[in-house]
Amino acid sequence: MRVILQRSKEASVTVDGTVTGTILKGYVLLVGITHTDTEEDVAYVAKKIADLRIWEDEEGKMNRSILEVGGEILSVSQFTLYADIRKGKRPSFVDAARPEPAEVLWLAFNEQLKTYGLQVETGVFGAMMDVALINDGPVTIIVESK
Repeated sequence: MRVILQRSKEASVTVDGTVTGTILKGYVLLVGITHTDTEEDVAYVAKKIADLRIWEDEEGKMNRSILEVGGEILSVSQFTLYADIRKGKRPSFVDAARPEPAEVLWLAFNEQLKTYGLQVETGVFGAMMDVALINDGPVTIIVESK
């Protein structure tokens, strides 16, 4: 499992002209699932994201978690995170999970984040989406399960 986490001041996702998710302060998560991922990967990555201390404290040090600052999550499924561009000019997506199991794990991941008390907004699995965000910092971190 591979997640690109971007700390944001505000963000939204739109599908066919309709906003499907919007947050203020929080994380935009671009979530990639590979064919070997399991519920164990989902649990590990969700806990890691909930506990990451990448928000500033009173002294300006990254010392607070999203839970401590009352942030929200915007989760967007992103199979292209498993693109392999080593050969040729067109990416190969053979490392990305098939849509059916990937959707199940993405939904489980979003539910796992909610168990930590996080508000989770989402895009639409498999849809063409427009994602807008104001990156805060910028802070962008890659979180992987393996």
